[in-house]
Amino acid sequence: MERTLSIIKPDGVRKNVIGEVIKRFEGAGIHIVAMKMLKLSKEDAKRFYAVHKDRPFYDSLTDFMSSGPIVVMVLEGNDVIKKNRELMGATNYKEAAAGTIRRDFATDIEQNVVHGSDGPDTAVVEIAFFFNQLEIYS
Repeated sequence: MERTLSIIKPDGVRKNVIGEVIKRFEGAGIHIVAMKMLKLSKEDAKRFYAVHKDRPFYDSLTDFMSSGPIVVMVLEGNDVIKKNRELMGATNYKEAAAGTIRRDFATDIEQNVVHGSDGPDTAVVEIAFFFNQLEIYS
């Protein structure tokens, strides 16, 4: 079984679509094996998105991600990274397929409701950022 991290970003929490996002994961046969709501500090957001520190959007991204509560989840299932990315849709919500989370709920390329790990190695690092092994249930 593969695992990945998914985040409902501050805009998704503000729009009250937490339940809808979870419903879509579960409807696709994805199992949520850990979940919690928290608020990142600016410093934590910078550490989590350190891979983007040299990109022009780094400051606005970390400001946004520390602007309100987020819901972090560990998702588990066969091909879960691919399934999650298909459910989320393209990063630019205007390019996302109809029926995807970003197409249905996003209003901005950065404030696009959800984040998901882009590969197995990234997933391991991102999951460990938010969860210890005692918090993950299979």
